[in-house]
Amino acid sequence: MSHENFNDLASFAVVARERSFTKAAAKLGISQSALSQTIRGLEARLGLRLLTRTTRSVAPTEAGERLLQTITPRFDEIESAVASLNELRERPAGTIRITAGEHPATSVLQPALGKILPRYPDIKAEIIVDYGLSDIVADGYDAGVRLGEQVAKDMIAIRIGPDIRMAVVGAPAYFAHHPAPKTPQELTAHNCINIRLPTYGGLFPWDLEKNGREVNVRVEGQLVFNNVGLRLASALDGLGLAYMP
Repeated sequence: MSHENFNDLASFAVVARERSFTKAAAKLGISQSALSQTIRGLEARLGLRLLTRTTRSVAPTEAGERLLQTITPRFDEIESAVASLNELRERPAGTIRITAGEHPATSVLQPALGKILPRYPDIKAEIIVDYGLSDIVADGYDAGVRLGEQVAKDMIAIRIGPDIRMAVVGAPAYFAHHPAPKTPQELTAHNCINIRLPTYGGLFPWDLEKNGREVNVRVEGQLVFNNVGLRLASALDGLGLAYMP
C-alpha cells in the first residue's frame, strides 16, 4: 500500500467514526476542504462511494461500512503498538547484550547488575565472556567492555572502571619449595602459569615495571589457561606463579 492510500484510509476512518467532516477535520488538524478532497480522491481510486453526505450528516455507505469494519481493527493494532513503545520511554525494558573479558565481567559488570536489575525488572542482560575481541556490531552486541588499549579508534568509548593493576602471585605452598623472585628476570626460573588469548596468538607477555620502566617478561611453566578463574585456582593450589589482576 502506498503512503498516500494509507493516510487516506486513516482519514476516511476518522470521518466515518465521527459522522462529521467538521469534527474529523478538527481531529486530524486539517481543513474541511482538504479532507473532502482526500475522501473524493480515495473514492475515485476505489471506484466506489464510501460516504453518503447531506447538509446535516455523513454516514458510511454499504461499501464504506464494510471497509470501516475491515480497517478499524488494523488501525487499533497500530495505535496499540505505538502506545506500547511510549511505555518504553517511561520504564526501561528489553535485552542488552554485552561482550566482555572475564575480569571486567566479574569485577565491574556483576556488581552493577546487582544494583540495576532489581530496580528494572523488565531489563534482561546477556553477558558473553569473550577474549577474542568480537566485532560488536556484526555479532549483535549492544556494548563491549575492553581494556583501554584494546579499543579501536573508530569506537565510542567511556571509562566504567579504574585502571587495572596486575600482580605476580603465588601460594605459601609454592614458596615453601621455591625462593620468591626479587627481579622480573628471576621469573624465568620459576614454574609460571601462562595465559593464552586469541587476540595475541601466542602466550601473553607479563608486563611488569621496574623503577618506572616497563619490562616485558616471557615466562615458562607447566600450565596455560585462557581465563582468570583457573589461573587463580592453580596458583592457590601451589602449582606455580600467576599473573593476576
